Amino acid sequence: MRTAYRSWWAALIFALAGGFADAQTPPTAPAAKPAVDPKAVAARVNGQPIYETVVRRALDRMPASQQAVARPEVVNLLIENVLVEQYLLQLQVAVDKKDVDKRLEEFHAELKKANKDFDKVMKDYNLTEAELREQITADLRWDKFVSGLATEKALKDLFEASREMFDGTLVHARHILITPPPNDLKADAKIQADLRVLRQQIEKEVADGIAKLPKEADDLAREKARTELIDKTFANHAREISECPTKNQGGDVGWFQWTKMVEPFARAAFALKPYTMSDVVKSQFGYHLILVLDRQPGRDIKFEDVKEEVREIFGARVRDKVIAQYREKSKIEVLAPK
Repeated sequence: MRTAYRSWWAALIFALAGGFADAQTPPTAPAAKPAVDPKAVAARVNGQPIYETVVRRALDRMPASQQAVARPEVVNLLIENVLVEQYLLQLQVAVDKKDVDKRLEEFHAELKKANKDFDKVMKDYNLTEAELREQITADLRWDKFVSGLATEKALKDLFEASREMFDGTLVHARHILITPPPNDLKADAKIQADLRVLRQQIEKEVADGIAKLPKEADDLAREKARTELIDKTFANHAREISECPTKNQGGDVGWFQWTKMVEPFARAAFALKPYTMSDVVKSQFGYHLILVLDRQPGRDIKFEDVKEEVREIFGARVRDKVIAQYREKSKIEVLAPK
């Protein structure tokens, strides 16, 4: 459920360069498909188009069976990238051409080390060098902006406030996910209301089950019954209505560290005690109810041991904040694929 906070193109660059060094075979080239109209627009952000060709670059690297499900997430990520870039351009965060040239040279060197031909790789991914330069520029602009905010004090404050995020603490949870149609506020409101009603229904079913226990049952027996009932009841509802593939396992997402899940989901889950439910939680995947089943404490760590990880999470939070604030002021149109 985790998704990269950096741009999709940054992830692609990593895969092309460092990723190839460790892989035995490169990604499979997509099967031949009808050409996409280069003028076709998938979305607009404040009038700036996101072309269908860019969306297809991402989707064509995935199995055909997953593309329809993945498309909204890909489009949303591209929208977020544009929002961030527009925001930084308004702030006039400048990038030196020499830095772009240097990063591109490093990319060439990584490909050469991996015995990959630059032109062939660009052709396989339907990329031009100009587009690659644009994304490198955007990434460098973002790095420069975040570096100005990620002071030693800011990073240490984040570490001290969120040690569980970095010390390897694990949580085991189930969830129920409902994904609304894009840009449908009425559907959003209804889903949230329905999930809150479902939460009350689960609590009532558990309470009714406990009420059937013998009057002489002690507190330990009642608590054991409660945990078994809430686990079973939640799992049954997850199988019935959840829209996540985990529904087949009663919504069980297994054990995970904070950084392996999207931030809103992780933050809510790590705040819960075992066998307690969250309120409705919103993430880019939709709306969740979360039931935590167990926790496993992490190790004792020092700030210096995880400084780079702290820096990454700090950047992710800054990006989320920028997107949330700038999105409210922006006009975003998502168009149906042609």
